[in-house]
Amino acid sequence: MKKPYRPILWIIMGIVLGFPVFSMAYYTMVRTSTPEFCASCHEIQAAYMAWKTSSHVNNPQGFVADCMDCHLPAPQDTVNFFYMKTAHGIKDVVAHFMGVKYDRAEQAAKARESIKNAQCLKCHRNIQFMPYKRGAMLAHKQVLYPMPGYEKKCLDCHQNLVHVDRAYYDYKQPEL
Repeated sequence: MKKPYRPILWIIMGIVLGFPVFSMAYYTMVRTSTPEFCASCHEIQAAYMAWKTSSHVNNPQGFVADCMDCHLPAPQDTVNFFYMKTAHGIKDVVAHFMGVKYDRAEQAAKARESIKNAQCLKCHRNIQFMPYKRGAMLAHKQVLYPMPGYEKKCLDCHQNLVHVDRAYYDYKQPEL
């Protein structure tokens, strides 16, 4: 005679063990996905302060693009997002505790190389419609629909938007 309660017991054990593990993983992911958490590492303080004064935080629309928006793949690509977040986190923690010298210029260059156009286009979707800026419209069209061999990155023109040291906060006033 088969034991009918055995599958039910496995399901209950899976829920009892799986729910806390999933909850802790999710909680950890949410808590470590804030700019303030990124800035808790002293090596990143200068980048964090530059970001706080940038147009990606202070803009008339009130939108905020945080560290994850630019430095990690879109969260819809769940597996790649978690892999890259974990890999970046482990690398940064190991470098911090091993006393690896942090060269800000070198790290900025590596970051610029790793940022893909798709990461910018998550927020900047309508970059071809700029009625009073024909040159910008044409430049954006070349980025979106490049001829073979003439591919460009958004950061080729826009590399000094976010992590630029500023001596003061330059808040932008909303247009009324």
